[in-house]
Amino acid sequence: MDDNKQDSGRDGYEHVCMMCHRPESVCGKLFHMPPGLDICEDCLQKSFDLMNATSNKDETVDPSKPIGNLRIIFPGQGGNRQTLKPKKKETEEEGKKQEDVMDIAKLPSPHEIKAKLDEYVIGQDYAKKVISVAVYNHYKRVKRQDEEAFKDDVIIEKSNMLMIGPTGCGKTYLVQTLARLLNVPLAITDATSLTEAGYIGDDVESVLSKLLANSDNDVERAEHGIVFIDEIDKIAKKKNTTSRDVSGESVQQGLLKLLEGADVEVPVGASSKNGMVPTTTVNTRNILFICGGAFPGLDEIVKNRLTKSFTMGFNSHLKDSFDDDPDILAKTTMEDLREYGMIPEFVGRLPVVFALRGLDKETMKRILTEPKNAIIKQYQKLFAMDEVKLIFADDAIDLIAEKALKRETGARALRSILEEYMLDIMYEIPKDSYIGAVTITADYLNGTGAPVIEMRS
Repeated sequence: MDDNKQDSGRDGYEHVCMMCHRPESVCGKLFHMPPGLDICEDCLQKSFDLMNATSNKDETVDPSKPIGNLRIIFPGQGGNRQTLKPKKKETEEEGKKQEDVMDIAKLPSPHEIKAKLDEYVIGQDYAKKVISVAVYNHYKRVKRQDEEAFKDDVIIEKSNMLMIGPTGCGKTYLVQTLARLLNVPLAITDATSLTEAGYIGDDVESVLSKLLANSDNDVERAEHGIVFIDEIDKIAKKKNTTSRDVSGESVQQGLLKLLEGADVEVPVGASSKNGMVPTTTVNTRNILFICGGAFPGLDEIVKNRLTKSFTMGFNSHLKDSFDDDPDILAKTTMEDLREYGMIPEFVGRLPVVFALRGLDKETMKRILTEPKNAIIKQYQKLFAMDEVKLIFADDAIDLIAEKALKRETGARALRSILEEYMLDIMYEIPKDSYIGAVTITADYLNGTGAPVIEMRS
């Protein structure tokens, strides 16, 4: 071992005196004694002096008790190192984590981001286009937040987004897929547990705790990240209530400073601030916020506004003329959101509002078969581990899509239906090692037949 490595200590840390806890750079060269004891010259001399004084009085020295202001710690009694920042020595893994994710030359263009999303998310072309452009522009904006960018006095403001769509249409899955595809800090959190400061629940600052954790507690990386707040409709103002609304309008008020941009005290490793949890300051000016929610009942508010506007004359609409409109949520305005219970200040900080369409039968069929991680492909891979080929007949896929639409829970219904019908098959197939292929038919799903089983040749 050369002198440089010996001076730097084990694991890149400085050697520390086991008694005064001063590093070697402060107290001078240490005496390295086996087994792994490090002590400076001053402490060594003081120890001998105190021990000699004690032995002259015929007293037994207990090494576990302090001697004066000093305490001797032997191996196994707490170690001889304190937590210090390691000397700056960048490893390969740290180098990868510190890659400049805001480099425009490396960041995919919007059409490339959308093409990657198309491989996993079926439909919702407009939503994928909006998110791709927003992410691309966000990091272009962050890259130019330096002194040269302000020479022409043009400051680019960030555009937070609000996604509206029925349950199971792919809001959360869209953002989760984006998190896997891009090398950017991204956190997905939930608004249902948020409460006003001082009440039981999570404070609004906890929204940033996951982002900080996903950034390895690197504040600089976290300040350039993206936060997706799901179930944002659950913090709408409560109507006709006499009790204090601690999880509605007050939470919206608390989120205002986060969306706009401010220095926020964020608890590290916890969801709420208290005296036992360390905090750090995070500036949210360059953090992109994407909010999403199902907003049940919002479609009725939109319908009432549209039918009320045209009730008489040649441009009039019947009250039921929008009942079967699949794009009714795309007609949502800020006025509709305010009537739903979102305060004007909160909605104003989410300038990009777009809706996701509900899923129809054809989309359900494509979700079953086309994506890279399609549900049917997942089951086929499970059966392939047992060397069994799994086949779904076309009429079976049609029937599964029809049953999923009736449950009105979106794409989530597909997996629950498959789990229900595949249970017996997954239980019986491993019993017989001679089975080579299984075909799922509509008759089996309807309970009027059995799956077609082919034996190995």
